[in-house]
Parts: sequence; C-alpha cells; structure tokens
Amino acid sequence: MKLPIEQQTMLIEILRYRQIEARRAEIAAHAQQAINDFRQGQLSPQSADTAIAELRQLLSKSADTPPTCI
Repeated sequence: MKLPIEQQTMLIEILRYRQIEARRAEIAAHAQQAINDFRQGQLSPQSADTAIAELRQLLSKSADTPPTCI
C-alpha cells in the first residue's frame, strides 16, 4: 500500500520527532547516571584542560575505528 505524499511526509516527521525524543531521553539518562556516579565518589573532579585532553584522545581513537551499524 502506498501512502499519498502528504502522509509520507507526516510519517517521516513523526518518526524524526520520535528519534529526537529517544535521543534526548538517552542523553538525560547518561547525564543522571554520571551525576549519581560523581555523588557516590566513583568519579573525581578534574580540570577543564584534563577533560578536554581526554575527550580529544577518545575522539582520535574513535576516528581510527570504523562506525558500527545500529
């Protein structure tokens, strides 16, 4: 069954909105987990320079590995 173009557009918008909302929920859950880990002493404070250096290192490692399919 083929949907009219207007309904296809609406369906795409609905799916895109759901993806965005799911990603927001995932980010919020990760942030909450990080806050909990920090409060429980599982993470330690660090300087911005150290955090940036670690992020750059992680990004350079991820650039060397091929992307994975979801």
